[in-house]
Amino acid sequence: MTRPSGPIAAAVQARWTDRGGRVAQLEDNLTSPLIGPGLQGVSALVHVVTPTDLLRDQAEDPVERRDRMVREVRTLVLACAASAVRQLVVVTAAQVYGALPDNQVPLPADAPLRARGHAGLIADLVAVEEALAEAAPAYPGLRIAVLRPASVVGGVDTVTTRHFAAPRLLRVAGARPTWQFCHIDDLATAVEVTLDRRLSGALPVASPGYLTQEEVEQRSGMRAVEVGASTAGAIAGRLHRLGTLKSPESDLDFVMHPLVVDTATLRAAGWTPAYDNDLCLAVLLEDVAAQTRGAPRFGARDAAALGAASAAVAVGATAAIMRRRRRKG
Repeated sequence: MTRPSGPIAAAVQARWTDRGGRVAQLEDNLTSPLIGPGLQGVSALVHVVTPTDLLRDQAEDPVERRDRMVREVRTLVLACAASAVRQLVVVTAAQVYGALPDNQVPLPADAPLRARGHAGLIADLVAVEEALAEAAPAYPGLRIAVLRPASVVGGVDTVTTRHFAAPRLLRVAGARPTWQFCHIDDLATAVEVTLDRRLSGALPVASPGYLTQEEVEQRSGMRAVEVGASTAGAIAGRLHRLGTLKSPESDLDFVMHPLVVDTATLRAAGWTPAYDNDLCLAVLLEDVAAQTRGAPRFGARDAAALGAASAAVAVGATAAIMRRRRRKG
């Protein structure tokens, strides 16, 4: 198990320990060619790369972060093959498929990776998957599975949780987004099934179905602020170019267009999620409330500090509306 401090790795470890299994933590520099000895006697390795700590992830220099992530996965493939590790499970994210207007609903597991943009955390995950796909053919004896969870909820800090931390939800005029989640416990059981059943290939992980924008607004009880697509893109793009917003404009795709994944392969292997999308949304909202409890309301100057393009646009648009109202008053 790599990245033992992360919440996903902790959930996977807890599941495996409850079964009486032994979990070894690989804490060395994952880009070092000397990690091989630490894998002796290990039958499977789980490597988590999906972002779960937005402040930490965005604090790292973007170029250095991507370089590290790509070198890590290449090193791990080589080390696993050299140490006779039979299975490598890499956890990325369903967002690598991209949210596009013409997306099939749901997308099959083998759909192409079409995430837009060359910067940001999602582009980093695409780079990791491309490096993995390039390295894998040289080691046919290593079984590789790539788990792609939908927006993870349950004790995490992500672009999605920041979206719901804004005072109002962003609604892009004319857009028809979908909201599909994956509880961290369901992700842990998906890893468990993948290891038990020796699965390989791309494996989307998510609660069944999805929620519409209207359903999310209704269930959350949050007011929405509507912005035109061009205005939203202009605000996010300008903040990103100025360096005050770490998330790229392309992240707005996920609040504008559909992205729903099909978990047929995992379900056929016996995996059943315990959380539906409604329950996941409730968990997410409770986490956001706990993180922001006692904190002052976000102002326009704090928009970019939220870390999500959608939240920054929502805060900026709300502030603009309030200024217009004060002038009229």
